[in-house]
Amino acid sequence: MDVHFRYSKKNSYSFAVLSPLLPEAGFVDKPVNGIMIYSFTTRQAAKVFMEVKNAGTNSIFIAGGPHPSGAPAETLEYFDYVVIGEGEETLPELVKTIQKGKAPGKVPGIAYRDTETGTVFITSERPYADLDSYPCFNPEKLRAPIEISRGCPWGCKYCQTPRLFGREVRHRSIDSIVRNAGHYNDLRFIASNAFGYGSDGIHPRFDKVEKLLSTLHKLPDKKIFFGTFPSEVRPEFVSNESVELIRKYCANDTLSLGAQSGSDRILKEIRRGHTVGDSISAVECCLEHEIVPAVDFIFGLPTETEEDQEKSLDLVRWICKKGGTVRAHYLTPLPGTPYASAVPSEVSDKVRRELGKLALGGKLTGYWEKHRKSEKESN
Repeated sequence: MDVHFRYSKKNSYSFAVLSPLLPEAGFVDKPVNGIMIYSFTTRQAAKVFMEVKNAGTNSIFIAGGPHPSGAPAETLEYFDYVVIGEGEETLPELVKTIQKGKAPGKVPGIAYRDTETGTVFITSERPYADLDSYPCFNPEKLRAPIEISRGCPWGCKYCQTPRLFGREVRHRSIDSIVRNAGHYNDLRFIASNAFGYGSDGIHPRFDKVEKLLSTLHKLPDKKIFFGTFPSEVRPEFVSNESVELIRKYCANDTLSLGAQSGSDRILKEIRRGHTVGDSISAVECCLEHEIVPAVDFIFGLPTETEEDQEKSLDLVRWICKKGGTVRAHYLTPLPGTPYASAVPSEVSDKVRRELGKLALGGKLTGYWEKHRKSEKESN
């Protein structure tokens, strides 16, 4: 059976990693006959489910990515198989098993539904992948930023990362990163905390960060963008030492910080692992080194009160006044997390109006109330 990736811009990073492992697979923008492979988030799920339901093709449908991994039973109402968590080893083995007509039950790391009884089976867990054993992308077909670390030791209640990739941080070796860097002039990276490179994710190892950056800096005609989208840094990892590394080796004059709330009560509740004071110190440190802090906040956290929201608003205003920028997000409860069934709190009228004013002033981007489908998304 022919193998196809159902490509979209939103899953390009996932398929960049997986396409070298299935070199025979093509990229399509709609379902076709054969083995169809999807990867999607919770926000994309309803649209994907409808597409598969109405496909009208002779296909075997495989789903992976954040939403299927967190909600395999729901996904199996539309798909034949779900790859849970990492796909580097599981997906090629599952595809070969299907092509050979063998039973899938011995493939670790998947979920499937018994066609006779309707029972959902989840097979044994698969060990986490060694990043150095796999390329970051397929330079001939699809590229992505270089993934330097995977996993996160923090158990933030809203986040899927430690549930998908584990709480032990794994790092790609510098040699492997350098090999992947050869395909780019501008170097960008994927990590849940870029300043955590080489560490356990809790205790910084800036010596290892410097070794990485200094090695990349020696490569000819390369610009390094570190601690910027699609990665970020944790506030308590921002210090004179770490920010000076950006100034010394990197081209970016911004840093992406995850503050998430201006309320210490909420930060403790969501198990964030840092304080408001850490966020303030990080912003001040960036500004002292002429780095613009781009700070993320989440509104609508389940136990958030109006007082908590106003504390976040106060911190947002302070950051904007100081010369930073803010990205606002409204909580999306994600499957597989402690907040999977949580009801997001309403953002007060006052906070909503003030955030709107900051957005009009060009200091704030994002959204701070329940996501509403645009006409384009609905069609």
